[in-house]
Amino acid sequence: MSESTILQAVRRALHEALAGDPTVFVLGEDVGVRGGVFQATAGLQAEFGPERVMDTPLSESGLVGVAIGAALAGLRPVAEIQFADFVHPAFNQLVNEAAKLRYRSAGGWGCPLVVRMPYGVVHGGGLYHGQSVEALFAHVPGLRVVSPSSPEDAYQMLHWAIRCDDPVIFLEPKRIYSSLRAELPASPQPGEPGTRICRSGDDATVVAWGPSLHVCLAAAARLAEEDIAVEVLDPRSLRPLDMEPILESVRRSGRLCVVHEDNGSGGLGAEIVARVAEQALFHLDAPVSRITGPEIPGAPYAPSLEAMVLPSLEGVIQTLRLLALY
Repeated sequence: MSESTILQAVRRALHEALAGDPTVFVLGEDVGVRGGVFQATAGLQAEFGPERVMDTPLSESGLVGVAIGAALAGLRPVAEIQFADFVHPAFNQLVNEAAKLRYRSAGGWGCPLVVRMPYGVVHGGGLYHGQSVEALFAHVPGLRVVSPSSPEDAYQMLHWAIRCDDPVIFLEPKRIYSSLRAELPASPQPGEPGTRICRSGDDATVVAWGPSLHVCLAAAARLAEEDIAVEVLDPRSLRPLDMEPILESVRRSGRLCVVHEDNGSGGLGAEIVARVAEQALFHLDAPVSRITGPEIPGAPYAPSLEAMVLPSLEGVIQTLRLLALY
């Protein structure tokens, strides 16, 4: 089989879902004729028609509201937000409507809705095309939040999300949309995504997702040359968090670092650290570390400043080296 990028894996999963289930449809701004701003839906409208791959007005609140109504009517909509930065007008629909439907109906109603959104800093994106929004949605009971970090995960997890009977925020790491390649399985495998150990080690534990995961994997490979074995874990599901593999790793290594490009205050890294403190405090042999973005309103446009807001390879190496030798 030929190798695929994350973007190609998303497109293949959407194509298979549309072909295999008439209740699935895609909607969003420019997803049809144009094929999406990143071409994730390229060619789908030509094959399945405008009623299955539907261009919408420039209204995130409107398109997510339509998707919620369609989910209640028995369909399985996949809504695209062009950039995660643009989801905020639809926040009320997602948090006050979609997330609460199962609870307010005493389990009588689900909301099988997927909202895809590219997130994170990308070269030259600036303030309104580079935000990380995972913490906003991972705080909300009733929503599921996932982020694939590889082509295989993008393929498998999007299929899972479309079959899920609860609303899923599907965060796509656009900075690595086309930089990674891997073979995809012949067909999707069942099962809810959980935390995956991407590299084994007993000297320190690092937890990261999206583009930051690959910085950590590169750092762990470099530190292995110094006989420092770092275990790298990818949560994949950000809500609910699959904490047990993280706790088991921390109990072995005695050290924890969490890396993400979103700013640190109220970030998901703080939640992971708090749970480790609650459940594995006396296994820690060193203070926990967090490597996050700075406390600024958005990513700067200038390339030199943009590089400064992202977790760097050398910065991660230095932090993990000190942590392992503490």
